[in-house]
Amino acid sequence: MSAEEFGVLCDIDVQQTLKEKLDEDFRRYEILGVCNPQLAQQALEAELQLGALLPCNVIVYETEDSRVGVGAVDPAVLLSVVDNPELDQIATAVRDRFDRVLDELPQA
Repeated sequence: MSAEEFGVLCDIDVQQTLKEKLDEDFRRYEILGVCNPQLAQQALEAELQLGALLPCNVIVYETEDSRVGVGAVDPAVLLSVVDNPELDQIATAVRDRFDRVLDELPQA
C-alpha cells in the first residue's frame, strides 16, 4: 500500500475484540483504517466535516475455506453522502489507488 502512499492509521482485531468483550469465537478478521495524507488533506479542505468518514476501511479476513479475503470501501460511494462536487475527483483518485493496491494482491 505504500506505493500508493497509503498508511495504516489503525488496526482493529475483530476476532480478539469479540473474544474479549463477548467471549465469542470468530474467524480471523481485521479492519484497517488507511489513509493517504495528501488526499485526506485535500478532502478535508474541501469539506471539513469529512473527518467523520476517515480513515477509509479495508478488511482482511479468513474466508469459509480458510483463504484470505480482502475488501475496501468504495470511496466514491462513501463520499457520495456528502453533497460536494469538489470531492468527486478526490474520490476517484482514492478508488484508483485502492484498485491498484488490490490488483497487486496475490490471487488464491
